[in-house]
Amino acid sequence: MNSHRRVKLVKIGSSQFIPIPDGYELPGEDATIRKEGDRLLIEPAPRRSLLAVLATLGPLEEAFPPIPELPVDPVKL
Repeated sequence: MNSHRRVKLVKIGSSQFIPIPDGYELPGEDATIRKEGDRLLIEPAPRRSLLAVLATLGPLEEAFPPIPELPVDPVKL
């Protein structure tokens, strides 16, 4: 695969898009973009940790149902 390929820039409203050709796709659904001088660097976004996902969740609005006390079966060791 060539390391460079010319692509068309697409302008829709105030946003600009770059169609990514076959062979250049990024894994996942998110990417990060940063500017270094005149260059734009687009990279796959790192996977979010479970703690980061849980931090975005709001509190539960409903109460948990009661948990019945069940008899304990004896265990032979």
